[in-house]
Amino acid sequence: MLVSRIFGRTLFAAAKSETYSATAAATSVVRNPLQDFFEADRSVDDDKPVVYGRSWKAPELRLKSWDDLNKLWYVLLKEKNMLMTQRQMLHSQNLRFPNPERIPKVRKSMCRIKQVLTERAIEEPDPRRSAEMKRMTNAL
Repeated sequence: MLVSRIFGRTLFAAAKSETYSATAAATSVVRNPLQDFFEADRSVDDDKPVVYGRSWKAPELRLKSWDDLNKLWYVLLKEKNMLMTQRQMLHSQNLRFPNPERIPKVRKSMCRIKQVLTERAIEEPDPRRSAEMKRMTNAL
């Protein structure tokens, strides 16, 4: 196991340095981190309307692990921030926000995640762990 760790680290470090040198030389465009708050623009010639998914159902979320729910929460939070930023930007320009039904879907999913995590905290037999889970859920 020690050999595989050392071997893996050296391979990872070598791959990382090769990737870094190749990307540093090849990339001339630096990605702005604020682009995460805006949706990628669609081309004008797309005539098909974009169909967005539905909100997550509680039974589906009950099948997920604690870590998966935590990751999904932050994905939904990022999506919500992006939608709210886009809505505010368009509102300030007196433009209509496309697909406003997406925001309630994200909010419903986030509420359902909190509900599932609260159910798990209540069902936890260990009172200390239950209290910790409730604290973590309330912090979301």
